[in-house]
Amino acid sequence: MGKKDIITKEYMEDTEVFADVFNHMIYKGEKVIDPKNLKELDTANVIIPYGADGADVPYQKYRDVFKILCAMEDENAVYLLLGVENQSNVHYAMPVKNMVYDSLEYAAQVQKVEASHKKARKEKDPKEKKPDSAEFLSGFYREDRLLPIITVVVYFGADSWDAPRSLHEMLIVQDESILSLVPDYRINLIAPGEMSEEELELFTSNFREVMQFIKYSKDTEKLSQLVEENTAFETMDRKAVRVMEEMTGMKIEKEVEEEKVNVCKAIQGIEEKGRIAGLAEGRAAGLAEGKEALEREQKLTKFLLCDNRIDDLKRALDDSAFRQKLLEEYGID
Repeated sequence: MGKKDIITKEYMEDTEVFADVFNHMIYKGEKVIDPKNLKELDTANVIIPYGADGADVPYQKYRDVFKILCAMEDENAVYLLLGVENQSNVHYAMPVKNMVYDSLEYAAQVQKVEASHKKARKEKDPKEKKPDSAEFLSGFYREDRLLPIITVVVYFGADSWDAPRSLHEMLIVQDESILSLVPDYRINLIAPGEMSEEELELFTSNFREVMQFIKYSKDTEKLSQLVEENTAFETMDRKAVRVMEEMTGMKIEKEVEEEKVNVCKAIQGIEEKGRIAGLAEGRAAGLAEGKEALEREQKLTKFLLCDNRIDDLKRALDDSAFRQKLLEEYGID
C-alpha cells in the first residue's frame, strides 16, 4: 500500500468522518448514524452475525483491487467506504463489479443460514423450530433476514466521474420496455466536482473542507477565495490536510509540533501547470488501459458463465493471479 493509500485510509477510518459520509448519503446530512456506535471491521475478513436465533455466524471476505477501503457496522447495517483516487483508478464496470460482489455475498449469507438450520436440526437444538415444506426446501425460513450492505464510493478527484453509474447505462439496449424488466443497480457516489455548495455544506465534519478543497483545486481564484472566507481552514486537522495535499499535489506547509494547520497561510504553489499537465497525460493513459482491461474481463466472465464455473468466477474477482491464469487458459490477450 502506497503513501497516498495509507494517508487516505487512515483519514477515512476516523469515525466522525465515516459517519458524516453515510449520514450525508443516507439521511441528507441528518446525524442519525452515531460515530460512537460504529465498530471497525477488518476489510479482508468481515464477520457479520445474523440468522435465526443467532444460530451461526457467516464469514464474508471483501477483497478488491481498490486499496482505500474502510468498513464499519452498527446495529442496522454494514457500511463500506471505497475511495477512488483519480480518473486513472476509475473502474468502468463498477456497477457490475459491485453487483456481483453483493450478489455473491448475499447468496453466501443464504447458504450460511441454510447450513446453520441443518446443523441445529441435526443437533436437535430446542430453539430450532420445525420448518414447513417450503422452508425445508429453501433452507431459508420466513423469519430469517439478511444484513444490508451499503457501499459508498468517494471519488477524490476534481473532475466529473465519467464511468457508468448504473447497470442500465452499461447495457447496449435502451428500450424502456425492456429496461423496465431489467433490475437496475446503481453505485452510491460522492464526487466533489459534481456537487453544489449546498450539497457540500450538508457535511458536518472536516470532510466538507476536504471535498471543497479538491473541488476547486484546479481553479486558483476560487480556491483562494474559499480558504480565505471559510474560517474552518484556519484550524484544519493535520490528517485532513495530508489528504488534501496527496489528492491535489499541492504543498501545504505545516508546523512540526502543531496538530492544527492554518491552510490560509500555508498554501504554496497552487498554480502548478507542469503538474496538471502531467496528471492529464497520465489520466489519459490510465483510461485507455482501463477500457482494455474491462473488455478482457467481460470476455472471461462470459466464458466462465458458459462453462458454469461460478466458483472460479467468484475467486477471479478477488485473486488477480488466478484471474490472469484464467485469461491465459482461455487465450484472452
